[in-house]
Amino acid sequence: MKVAVVGATGLVGSKMLEVLEERNFPVTELLPVASSRSWGKKVKFQGREWTVISADEAIAQKPALAIFSAGGTVSGELAPRFAAIGCYVVDNSSCWRMEPKVPLVVPEINADVLTPSDYIIANPNCSTIQMVLPLAPLHKAYGIKRIVVSTYQSVTGAGQKGIEQLEAERAGGSGTKFPHPIDMNILPHIDSFLPDGYTKEEMKMVNETRKILRDPSIAVSATTVRVPVRGGHSESVNLEFHRPFDLDEARKLMADMPGVVIQDDPANNVYPMPINAWDKDEVFVGRIRRDPSVENGMNLWCVSDNIRKGAATNAVQIAQYLLAKGFITA
Repeated sequence: MKVAVVGATGLVGSKMLEVLEERNFPVTELLPVASSRSWGKKVKFQGREWTVISADEAIAQKPALAIFSAGGTVSGELAPRFAAIGCYVVDNSSCWRMEPKVPLVVPEINADVLTPSDYIIANPNCSTIQMVLPLAPLHKAYGIKRIVVSTYQSVTGAGQKGIEQLEAERAGGSGTKFPHPIDMNILPHIDSFLPDGYTKEEMKMVNETRKILRDPSIAVSATTVRVPVRGGHSESVNLEFHRPFDLDEARKLMADMPGVVIQDDPANNVYPMPINAWDKDEVFVGRIRRDPSVENGMNLWCVSDNIRKGAATNAVQIAQYLLAKGFITA
């Protein structure tokens, strides 16, 4: 199968290549696409080197699948062009997520929304993915009324320049990715601010959660924060349900959810931490406890590798679903 990876030389694009290879996705010809700065460069995949080409060259070769991680502007321009030749596009940007006719997919939760005519498929925001995965079975069982979430997001969420600024500051230098120092600091600011005081990142979590869980009535309040951690996002999640719940049952529902691992033994200092989630595909959940301040309330803490399950792995899982359903063929 001809597969294009758009943004192949970036942080997430490189990880997409790694995950495609790990999962033995049937790529017979790789079409690595990047901006003109990278044309002619080489990327390694399946034990050989592949030459980075332009989007026009890739489209001319008519791939069956294109996985995008190149930003919203590029996706807005190129995704329809790939789709027009019958190529399925899995896009990691925010460009298409809230388009009513574009599926927004976490495969373990709502892959069933996909149809053969969905040539553009949106990959959700990294913070949304890791939150909704353990919440989906709870919503089905008890009905989520309200979510209050605070995120603790690593610098990898800001791309290679975020990593470079953190490393430069730790070496006594500086960087320009963030508006303030990030080492030894915490920034309650991810993406740009909106007129109501929330950021675009926070509103992504609000709107995407409702779309993925197929319930526009869920109230969501988010505060997204950048922390000086190199990899892995963490989230403190407070839930209010419509119906009463049993804590042991809720824990089992999450444990039985594919892709979720429970790490919840605080007496022995066992709880999820980004240092242990790095380079893993699962969402790790702990600190599960009842919230006594509100009826039917629960608190939990979840951690995941934002570059893998939060981006690359989720995109490849969507591609695997398309293959399993025969939308694309090896």
